[in-house]
Amino acid sequence: MVKKNLTQEDKDLFRQSIGQVKILDSNKVLLNQKEKPKPYPNPTKVDLENPFLHDQATKPEKVGLEDSLSYIAPGIQNNVLKKLRKGHFGLDADIDLHGLTSNAAKNQLLSFLNTCITSNFRCVHIVHGKGYRSADSQPVLKNDLNLWLRQHKDIQAFCSAPQSAGGTGALFVLLKVNNLS
Repeated sequence: MVKKNLTQEDKDLFRQSIGQVKILDSNKVLLNQKEKPKPYPNPTKVDLENPFLHDQATKPEKVGLEDSLSYIAPGIQNNVLKKLRKGHFGLDADIDLHGLTSNAAKNQLLSFLNTCITSNFRCVHIVHGKGYRSADSQPVLKNDLNLWLRQHKDIQAFCSAPQSAGGTGALFVLLKVNNLS
């Protein structure tokens, strides 16, 4: 590139047109100091018709009255289950399914989970009872919940609650975070 030779008259005209010049301390200039708006994630739709991923080919083993339950979805780290057991997530909602029939409990559970998911709740407490009054000393709701929650697409993990929150008669359930906001 060839250097242009400017006459003194051109230099004076340039200085006159730009006006007073201020020397900057830094060569970094902030163009906009306002906070940038928060990005909105693409909303995900909640499937109200069929919340279950699939019917599992192998059903989990039946559990007894005092047996503990635990489950972690594929792809979720084991330390998530440890934190869930210790109550690190905090409880956003709870439901008591004591004394309900299997069908009534399933309807209540699906309605409750749908409400929790649309409200962006993270961790919920489900009381199912230990099943002392069940036939053959086999807890019906406990075994049903063990199957239903494993099949539900929005469940990341669940485990039996600590003794102070119902013990083996209750569950802490960790839900997926939905980006509906």
